Amino acid sequence: MIRLAVILLIIGIIAAALGLGGLGGMLMNVGYVLLAVGVVLVLVHFITRKV
Repeated sequence: MIRLAVILLIIGIIAAALGLGGLGGMLMNVGYVLLAVGVVLVLVHFITRKV
C-alpha cells in the first residue's frame, strides 16, 4: 500500500509538471490518503503484536 502511495505521488508530481494540474492534484491527494492509511496500519500492527 505504501509503495502504491509513493508511485501515485510521483505520477502526480510529473503530471503537475506537465501542465495537468487537476489530474496531478487528484493523484497526489489519493497518494497522500493511501500513505496515511498505510502508516496507521503499520503502527497499529506494531502496537498490537504479541510478544
